Amino acid sequence: MSLTGLGVAAFSAVLLAPAVALADPQPGCTAADMANVATGVAASTSGYLYAHPDVNEFYTDLRNRPDDEVPEAVRSFFDGNPQAHSDLLGLRQPLTDFRARCGLPQPERPLLDQ
Repeated sequence: MSLTGLGVAAFSAVLLAPAVALADPQPGCTAADMANVATGVAASTSGYLYAHPDVNEFYTDLRNRPDDEVPEAVRSFFDGNPQAHSDLLGLRQPLTDFRARCGLPQPERPLLDQ
């Protein structure tokens, strides 16, 4: 997996994006279930960003960059901060697990604008 990242707004969009509709969802795979998982991921991510002011500042400053520069800036940041990349992927894991368990597609770039 290539090192990609997220902007705070982009990450929020990932968490709150509606799930692909399932004709007959399995137990635990409803929209409410996804919202519950996404809420937990969002809360954990918020706590992480408050506890890591350097990471929080980096993502906050992304809003000052042109959109086409954001992906490379994030890749570069994670190249220099692999632990932050690993931490954020770990925080997002419950959403990844939910999608896998419920037969929903995984985003190609889970930490960048999906």
